[in-house]
Amino acid sequence: MLSTLTFLAVAQETHSYRFSLEDCLRYAVANSNERKSMELAGQSLETTYEQSKKQRLPNLSASMGQNFSNNENGWSTSGNVGVGSSVTLYQGGNINKTIEQNQLYMERNEAQIERYDHQLTSQILQCFLNILGNEDMEKYQLEVLKTSREQVKQGRVRHKVGSILESDLLLLEAQYYSDSNNVVDTRINIENNLLDLKVLLSMNPTDDLEIVSPNADSLDDLGTSLPTEEEAVRMALEYMPDLRVSDYGIRLAEKSVDLARGNYFPSVSANANAGVNVLSFDGDGNSKWYGKPSESVGISMSIPIYSRGATKANVKKSRIALEQARLDYEQAELVVRQTVVQAYRDVVSAYNAYKVSRLKEEAYGKSFNAYNVQYQYGSITTVELLQQQNNYLNALNAFVQNKYSLMMKRKVLDMYMGRQITL
Repeated sequence: MLSTLTFLAVAQETHSYRFSLEDCLRYAVANSNERKSMELAGQSLETTYEQSKKQRLPNLSASMGQNFSNNENGWSTSGNVGVGSSVTLYQGGNINKTIEQNQLYMERNEAQIERYDHQLTSQILQCFLNILGNEDMEKYQLEVLKTSREQVKQGRVRHKVGSILESDLLLLEAQYYSDSNNVVDTRINIENNLLDLKVLLSMNPTDDLEIVSPNADSLDDLGTSLPTEEEAVRMALEYMPDLRVSDYGIRLAEKSVDLARGNYFPSVSANANAGVNVLSFDGDGNSKWYGKPSESVGISMSIPIYSRGATKANVKKSRIALEQARLDYEQAELVVRQTVVQAYRDVVSAYNAYKVSRLKEEAYGKSFNAYNVQYQYGSITTVELLQQQNNYLNALNAFVQNKYSLMMKRKVLDMYMGRQITL
């Protein structure tokens, strides 16, 4: 039993991490199973590429045989050993084209890994900012909850002395429970966001993860340090891994056309063989250990004349695939242009919304504090106080959402332009 309990304790051991955004990105790259799978595919492609380069070299093989036969003279045996080699001299250029094609496969896999990293970074950034936004919201909500708690305490005192009605006290208590529920919901959202982030990091869900908030720099730079829209599109077209993957699709399709056309040409190869008979024995008892060595050298040519239309069909299909690859690239480029233009305008819109919501949050915050003081002196009703408090909460929610929406949209635009993502 003690051994079992010890094993279970070890099996349930958790680790604690405290990560910044940069730490999250490094950890995800190092531990992503999907990325590791893509790297293994790259190693396989590299092996294929290295092997294809050796197709230019001659091969070498050895042979050995011993034959037994029975006839009217009795049993006899004979054997031979030999070595042979052959090399392809010309095959319509397909050896070189295959080598080039395999190299393109390797390079495309690297571009696909970059595209995966780009997509993973975007997902981690979204999740990371969701956590920051909810943690920021929780801090504000706790301050509001603290105020609500004091309002309920004061309301009970005032109700005892008859300065407010019971209905006013119930309204204060209902607002307090509503504010408490807001804090609980936000905490649940934080825990769910953390779980989503652990999944993206390929981390054990039972591990403890705490994120490090970045320095609170001014967000004004995010909306004012933009390049022009045309410059943002140009930078994205130069960087986006999606376009590089599509470009490799075109280049690979072109190689497929060349390889298919290579089958129209003859294939020329050279061969050389050397051998010797060994240990022959006939039924009369005559035997000898070896005979006269034999050597041969030759050149052979295979000329395609008619392949039942297979070569022509393959060339046609490869050309169709090339046209499809070009269309895919044009579509990918169009999508990038549209995406970047939309992302750019989203940043401008988010910045304007952030500025407005920041002013409203400050204004409603000061107004709510003033109303709270007036309520303590009995100058306003409970309904007026709670209405102003709800106005402040709405402004607060809009401010936090717009703040992190601006951060997310600007960082996504930076990603499209190939800039390093930091917070």
